Amino acid sequence: MSISVPHTKEAWEALCREANVVLPYAEDTSILKTPVTVQGRVIPNRIAYQAMEGCDGTPGGLPDTLTRRRYLRFARGGAGIIWFEATAVMKEGRANPRQLYMDEYNFMDFAPLVEEIKETCLRENGYEPTVIVQLTHSGRYSKPEGVPAPLIAYNNPLFEGDAPIDASRIVSDAYLDRLTEKLSFAAALAERAGFDGCDIKCCHRYLNSELLSAYNRPGRYGGCYENRTRLLREAVQGALAGCSSRFIVSTRMNIYDGFPYPYGFSVNEGDGITPDYTEAKHLAADLAGYGVHLLNFTMGNPYFNPHVNRPFASGTYDPPEHPMVGVHRMLTGIAEVAGAVPDVKVISSGISLLGGTSPNVTAAMIEAGAFAFAGYGRETLAYPGCARDICETGGLDAKKLCLTCGKCTEIMRTPGGTPGCPIRDGEVYMPIYKKQVLGK
Repeated sequence: MSISVPHTKEAWEALCREANVVLPYAEDTSILKTPVTVQGRVIPNRIAYQAMEGCDGTPGGLPDTLTRRRYLRFARGGAGIIWFEATAVMKEGRANPRQLYMDEYNFMDFAPLVEEIKETCLRENGYEPTVIVQLTHSGRYSKPEGVPAPLIAYNNPLFEGDAPIDASRIVSDAYLDRLTEKLSFAAALAERAGFDGCDIKCCHRYLNSELLSAYNRPGRYGGCYENRTRLLREAVQGALAGCSSRFIVSTRMNIYDGFPYPYGFSVNEGDGITPDYTEAKHLAADLAGYGVHLLNFTMGNPYFNPHVNRPFASGTYDPPEHPMVGVHRMLTGIAEVAGAVPDVKVISSGISLLGGTSPNVTAAMIEAGAFAFAGYGRETLAYPGCARDICETGGLDAKKLCLTCGKCTEIMRTPGGTPGCPIRDGEVYMPIYKKQVLGK
């Protein structure tokens, strides 16, 4: 299926009719430029730029030329929150040889870029953004030397078929204990480097997220709810204990995997892949009880069901559903789980497919109390100034919109690929796309 990204209300309504879904729409998007206070920090607007990994750091794990370029474009773009990309806390947990990596020896090398992001946004827009770093372990997607070196919570036949990963690659409880300590420690390092908060990453089937569905794993990190959520809960508690009261400790968390039980989190045990958000609500409430004031929700797996977490207008395969069904699931699911933690500010996801109507749909949902922030992902690579345009004009320029074509992801999937938008940022990324994907 291939559709056009909507720019007008009429095009959006037509897509909703095609998909038989109902979402609200507001003509007035001014709520998106209103401030929100989180832990004493005044966030100047309700637009968050999601973590978009560039795979363009140095071999030692530090920001490089393209990394800096991307974040300064984001800074000029005016988002209230910039969710800094996945940064590994253990070397063997890097997703590629150029993924960012933070430890006790290099953490202050991140400080100049964080400071420059804030200074640039202040100069261009009159305010500083809140910058939150995503701390991660890539788990089954680890490739620290450029070749697969998976570290898994359990074998999953949905992914591996009849060729399971060697059992020696299943991490031990002791290893997960160390990872908990590393995540908590990295949060304190991030605060010292100038970040305003950290995300203990728990989404998209990386190691922390995979544990949420470790129903059949033995030991302290598998089986019951308390065990499967242990790594996230204890790492968050450790980060909160080791950081100041103004430092935001959060998580970008899968509230639904889209895989059947016992291999998917938040699915109905006896009904295929129907969402059941009971445990996601429980986990969100637990985190709120520890003192978490900001949560970032998402769904799916970018490797096996990308139509769930980033519905696309065109791509490398035909999705099993209309893409607006995925947008509807994402937004209404996030709203449902957010309803379980009314005192927590929640960031939405999956809105790039809405194109020029994304401010209208998210403004309507924010006005209704569904969540607090519109979270833009792929859109930021194509259109880094989208937040500024929304706040200044109330809408988006159709000529700058992300087409949700997936070319940025195609680059990422190639060895050594440094993803960006080859369509809207073609001077830099079209040559990369042609070399990496087309072999030209």
